[in-house]
Amino acid sequence: MNIQKSINLFQQAQLVFPGGVNSPVRAFRAVGGQPLFIERGQGPYLYDVDGNRFIDYVLSWGPLISGHAHPRVVEAVQQAALKGTSYGAPSPLEIELARRVMNFMPNIEMIRFVNSGTEATMSALRLARAYTRRDKIIKFEGCYHGHADMLLVQAGSGVATLGLPDSPGVPAATAADTLIAIYNDLASVETLFKQYPNQIAAIIVEPVAGNMGVVPPAGGFLQGLRDITLREETVLIFDEVMTGFRVHLNGAQALYNIVPDLSTLGKVIGGGLPVGAYGGKKEIMELVAPLGPMYQAGTLSGNPLAMAAGMVALDLLKEPGVWDQLEHASAKLTSGIGAAAKTAGIPIQQTRVGTMFTTFFSEVVPENWSTVKMADKARYGQFFQKMLENGVYLAPSAFEAGFMSMVHTDEDIEATIAAAAQAFKSL
Repeated sequence: MNIQKSINLFQQAQLVFPGGVNSPVRAFRAVGGQPLFIERGQGPYLYDVDGNRFIDYVLSWGPLISGHAHPRVVEAVQQAALKGTSYGAPSPLEIELARRVMNFMPNIEMIRFVNSGTEATMSALRLARAYTRRDKIIKFEGCYHGHADMLLVQAGSGVATLGLPDSPGVPAATAADTLIAIYNDLASVETLFKQYPNQIAAIIVEPVAGNMGVVPPAGGFLQGLRDITLREETVLIFDEVMTGFRVHLNGAQALYNIVPDLSTLGKVIGGGLPVGAYGGKKEIMELVAPLGPMYQAGTLSGNPLAMAAGMVALDLLKEPGVWDQLEHASAKLTSGIGAAAKTAGIPIQQTRVGTMFTTFFSEVVPENWSTVKMADKARYGQFFQKMLENGVYLAPSAFEAGFMSMVHTDEDIEATIAAAAQAFKSL
């Protein structure tokens, strides 16, 4: 596989960007080799600058559930751009996308659009603190909720991928109010409430962990969090930036039948453009400025391009049979990879919830960060490189999710399973 143009571009990029990239995991440091520079995406495929084609299961880290450059999404963005790219003022598109989101997730009674998942979680936590008049929050070891200072404590995703400690530059005083519990372990949560009575404003959780790889919630875990937060008058925040429209058509909150107080969204609701949102119970959301005293603002929030793309992405998901097709394709892919590994005698744990999945090279079922860390990162790196050589683009990290799109065909999936079988034999 010729990647000379990518090699040349990466050399140039390292002169102008830290590590040659604008987001850390893209540098391929966790899997070795040379990051590819992409020229275009079309449907389920990526094409690099050297002309190589790859079946893409990263999909811009989740947003592209309708695939790359879907004609209807492209047309919507083009038509919106002809009217202007940003107004800095309200537009009808914001209301239309809000209504679509709330139709999918009726637990969201009011919503505020922002520009990223990080901004959404940061704002939701500020709002929870304003509502409860408490300072401390609980997050879970290995879960990632964006790169706000208070959330870069025991974070998953790129922090885990690169083996970094809690990030330098985060003041100790800021981190002191972030309490760490163990995912899928209610006892660890109860311990924190005993240690800090009447001080905890919120629990924020990925209802299906996706930033330490896909780790499903244990039976009763999410309901336990709901019970504890109701008892303690603490805000329960579901971070559905990744899981929203990915694990269930109506989000993880519908899949597991839990009503959080606040939800954060991103990725899919922007149709491939930068977007985020937080929303939930009206009585809490009414504290947001200008209606209430909790301040949060953004110049490009609700910009017409993202709103237009998001509306089409959600409309496509609602079409008859689309979600069933996504579930079928995801199940076929993951069961095929699991069978190929078993045939080759390679121990893996293949996890999947909805359209999100991860291949862990481990004999231990992943339940939390401690068990996830036991996976063989070096072996995943070898697997990643073999798959890349065979035209399959996976996440360049053992601790990230893979994603399915509605435009991956049976032929794409069969080719991916065949590539995996070949890769396992070489390990």
